[in-house]
Amino acid sequence: MDRRTIIFVVLMTATFYFVNHFLFPPKPAPEGVATTTESVAAPLRPLVDSPTSGPEENLYVIENEYQQLVVSSLNGALAEINLPLKSPENPNSVVRKIWVDEVLQKEYPEYDYFPGGPYQTYQGSFKKGELDSYYPLLRRGVAPAYYGLATATSNPESAQTTYRLKRLEKNLIEMEGTTAGVRLKKTYKLPDNAFRTPYTFEYTVEISGNPSELTLGTGIPEIEIVSGSSTPALKYRVKDMRNKEFIEQVSLPKETNIVTSVRPEWISNSNGFFTILIDPQTEMGPGFSASKISGLVAPSRLFYIDAAHQRFPAASYPGYELRYPFKNNQEGVYTFRVFAGPLETNILEANDALFKEDYKGTQSFHGWFAFISEPFAKFLFFLMRIFYATFHSWGLSIILVTIVLRLMMYPLNAWSIKSTIKMQKLSPKLAALQERYKKDPKKAQMEMMSLYKEHGVNPLGGCFPLLIQMPFLIGMFDLLKSTFELRGVPFIPGWITNLTAPDVIFSWSTPLWFIGNSFHLLPILLGVVMFWQQRVSTVTPRNKKAMTDQQKQQRMMGNIMVIVFTVLFYHFPSGLNIYWLSSMLLAILQQWWMTKRGVRA
Repeated sequence: MDRRTIIFVVLMTATFYFVNHFLFPPKPAPEGVATTTESVAAPLRPLVDSPTSGPEENLYVIENEYQQLVVSSLNGALAEINLPLKSPENPNSVVRKIWVDEVLQKEYPEYDYFPGGPYQTYQGSFKKGELDSYYPLLRRGVAPAYYGLATATSNPESAQTTYRLKRLEKNLIEMEGTTAGVRLKKTYKLPDNAFRTPYTFEYTVEISGNPSELTLGTGIPEIEIVSGSSTPALKYRVKDMRNKEFIEQVSLPKETNIVTSVRPEWISNSNGFFTILIDPQTEMGPGFSASKISGLVAPSRLFYIDAAHQRFPAASYPGYELRYPFKNNQEGVYTFRVFAGPLETNILEANDALFKEDYKGTQSFHGWFAFISEPFAKFLFFLMRIFYATFHSWGLSIILVTIVLRLMMYPLNAWSIKSTIKMQKLSPKLAALQERYKKDPKKAQMEMMSLYKEHGVNPLGGCFPLLIQMPFLIGMFDLLKSTFELRGVPFIPGWITNLTAPDVIFSWSTPLWFIGNSFHLLPILLGVVMFWQQRVSTVTPRNKKAMTDQQKQQRMMGNIMVIVFTVLFYHFPSGLNIYWLSSMLLAILQQWWMTKRGVRA
């Protein structure tokens, strides 16, 4: 096996490793098999016109243009935190509708009402939830112990106690009750000027008794899927011995991890695009806990989509929760600032400008090699924001960034094209060497290497541009998985409706192996363009018998790469397909331009 063949095998092996372990990471090991809604937690509360069907739990709502807080009579905690979808009625919202919202609205409307049951506002009467108007930040239909800002001990049943409504005003709810023998009064207050601190509210707990066993939980964020995988992130902010502040990311726990060696200034539980962040304004107990919650106990709303075919098995999508301990033997008033919203740069910066707490640090770049790709991703997004400020189109910004990168790498690509031309000119001599030493392959290989050296040819010259582009490709993928500004953004209406999801030409009900429930055109176009590119960039004899071994190998490698990339990109975000498709078209354009100018080797 010659050196080129070894390199080819190594590259292909690395490609498949990249596919299986980075771009398509395995799903979490199932904790059980769920085939119907009866296998998981109870579905959302039935929608009725009066609260009499569920006297064990009443819901109370306060809301503004950014948030709907749904407080339950069970534990006085947040059964739901719903974020208005962007619409003419909600112009200040930055949360765009995605395919999940559309599918639930059309096919499973019983799970798409907000709130999920009858509720009461400051106006007094009970109301029915609205259909398809909000994004659920928290998983709904779970036990009270997993509600947002629930107070409980290590026993989840401690959160089941009933709280009484004390006050209900336009922007304020006050609940009173007992948890684990401790008297608590909980108050939720929306800001008077929400525009200054979007997606932020105040939470107060007045404790009478010893809260030594009580903890305060974040709740379990709803899941976000990009290319078949979720990207949860648990973080906290802490000061070191020199009073320097920094942000740490917590490894996702397999069960429950308790940390006692730090005293976090805030904790953040994120699903990649949204977070619920608890920022105590009163000193809490030391440490925190991080827990993995089975998807069978707290199912995502995705579970209800095509449950008969287990399109999104509940057990494959667990949730995560962080909990703060109260101070031992310390009753009194605990005050918290809570950010519950999207990880959008301008929104986080608006809150940081007022609070100086670095909420922007909750943003994460996700991926196995994020420590390598993050600088490239940030550079790409920096360029994209410049173009977006001018053209107001993220899709067009991706194309323009691709053009900038191709211009930056023009000299390298030109050198690669010249190297290819040299190889083509050497083809007759290489064929003659192979024929002369056909009984001695090692001698043929040595003579060919001498010929390369004599004419200053690098047989791997055509590979370098592709290798140089890989960090940018991975960076763009991480960018699409991690940047809220791109979530739900359309490019071509009716076709490319979300840059962070695959394009959809048409769909069907029964899923097919690998293809799934919809047909994506962009990766097919990508494969066609790659095939065209390799035919344009290589000149081979009309008589296939006259092809050298290297030319045969190049053609075989090109055909395999076309198939690999088409399959690889089939379920990738449309933004990534646009980026790579644009790059391939520009490569063809450069090849044509240099050929037209008669560039010599």
